[in-house]
Amino acid sequence: MKKCFTLLIMVILGMLLPVRVYAVNTAPTAEQKDAAEERKRITVESNLIPGWPQGPLIGAESAILVDAESGAVLYEKNVNERLYPASTTKLMTALLTIENTAMNDVVTFSHDAIFNIESSSSRIGIDEGEELTVEQCLYGLLLGSGNEVAYALAEHVAGDMESFVNMMNERAAALGCTNTHFVNSNGLPDPEHYVSALDLSIIARACFKNESLVTISGTSKYTIPPTNIQPEERYLENHHLMVKGLKYAYDGFVGGKTGYTREARQTLVSCAERDGVRLICIIMKEESPNQFLDTAALFDYGFDGFKKLNIAENEDRYAIDFATFFKTNLDIIGSSKPLLTINPSNCVVIPKSTEFKDLTVEVSYDSLPKNSVASLSYSLNGHNVGYATIDYSETEKSDFEFSNVIKYASMDDMPESVRSNTKRIFVRTERLMVFIVVILVIILLVFFIRNIYLNRKHNKMRNMVMTKNNYKKRKKRLRKKKK
Repeated sequence: MKKCFTLLIMVILGMLLPVRVYAVNTAPTAEQKDAAEERKRITVESNLIPGWPQGPLIGAESAILVDAESGAVLYEKNVNERLYPASTTKLMTALLTIENTAMNDVVTFSHDAIFNIESSSSRIGIDEGEELTVEQCLYGLLLGSGNEVAYALAEHVAGDMESFVNMMNERAAALGCTNTHFVNSNGLPDPEHYVSALDLSIIARACFKNESLVTISGTSKYTIPPTNIQPEERYLENHHLMVKGLKYAYDGFVGGKTGYTREARQTLVSCAERDGVRLICIIMKEESPNQFLDTAALFDYGFDGFKKLNIAENEDRYAIDFATFFKTNLDIIGSSKPLLTINPSNCVVIPKSTEFKDLTVEVSYDSLPKNSVASLSYSLNGHNVGYATIDYSETEKSDFEFSNVIKYASMDDMPESVRSNTKRIFVRTERLMVFIVVILVIILLVFFIRNIYLNRKHNKMRNMVMTKNNYKKRKKRLRKKKK
C-alpha cells in the first residue's frame, strides 16, 4: 500500500513539475541551432599544426579524435573545457563494475536505487527488490541508459553511492584525467559533475580495452529475461544510432555511449575500427542529430587521412645499447640475447603524406612501466603522434658469433661501409646494475657458505684422524708398559 502511494505521488509530481527529456533525437530550438552554428567558429587546434590534415568544422563545443592504442590525438577542438558528460558518465560506472565484479553476480535493486533518482530521468523499469545479474545490468546501463541501474551497480560495487563516487574519481585520476569530477554514477546534472573531452577519451580508451564492454556497448538489441519480480521480458535497443542496422550505422563501428540532458545537450562517445586502426571519437555539447554526423565526419577524416606504423619495424636511427655492455660480439657462452628491445606493439599514427623519418623523437627516462628502461616519444611539428618503450628483452636471441677479433684500432680506421650511421641510446641501468650486484652477492654468499662447510668438514676429518692417531699411540704405550 505504501509503495503504491509513493508511486502515485511521484506520478502526480511528474505531471506538475517541468519534465526533463533525455533522448538522442531531441529536436533543438532555433536558438540552439544558432548556438551550434556559432560554435563552428571555435578554433580547431589540430588544424593549426603545419602539415596536418585539415579536419571538419563542426558545431560541437568540444571534440576529439584519438588513436585507441597510443592515445595520439588526430583532431582536437577545445578539448580541456569542463563540460557536463550526461550519461557518458556510465562508461566509468561500467568500467569499475567490470573491474570489481563477476558477470554472473546478482544485483538486488534497493529502495534508494529506484526512488533516489528523478522520476522523469532515463530508466528501464526495474522495481525495488528486483534481481538482475551484473551482465544484464551492464546491458541495461549501456544500451538502455538506465539511471536506476547505474545507482544499483554503484551500491553493489561499493556499498553506497558516496563510496562509489570516490572510486570513480580515484580511477579517473589514476588514468591521468585532470579535468574530471564525478558526483554520481549516472550523469544527472550537477555543477560539480564534469569532464573534459580529453579526459573522456582517456576513460573511453580504458573501456574499449575490455572486450566485454566492447561487445555490450556495440550490441544493437538485448532482451532481459523474466526476473524474480517481473514475469515479462524487457527489450532494450541501443540508443547509439551508429550501431549496425540503426539509422546512422557506421562501417567498422565497435561500441559507444550516448548522453543527453538539457544542460549537457547531446554528448557522444564512439569507437570504430578499420584495417587494424581503432579510433575513439568524443563529441560534447552538440545538437541532434549532428552528434552522429560529426562523429561520422571525424571517423572518415581519421581513417582517410592517417596511417599507422609500427615503431620497432621502422626505427633505424638508434642502436639500443649502452656502449658495449648491452650489445657485444664477445660471446663466449653461445646463447646470448639482446638485453633491450623496442616494444614490438608500439605504433605511431601519422598523416598519410608523412614518412616515419620525418618524425622528431625524444628519449625519456621518467614515468616508465615496470619492465622498461626508457621511452621514445615521437612528434610531428611539435604534435605528439605516439611513443615506444624500450624494454628488457625476454624472447629475442642471437646466434653464437666468433667475432672477438679486433680488426680496427678506432672508428676512423673503419671503411665507410662498415661504420654505423645510427645514433645510440644510452639508457640508465640502475635496476640492471642492482640486479647484477644482488646476483654477485648471492654468488659470494654461496661460496662463503660452501667454504665454511668445507672447512668444517675438513676440520672434522682432521680431528677424527688426530683422535685415531692418539688412540693408536696410547694403545702402543700401554703395550710397552705391559712388556
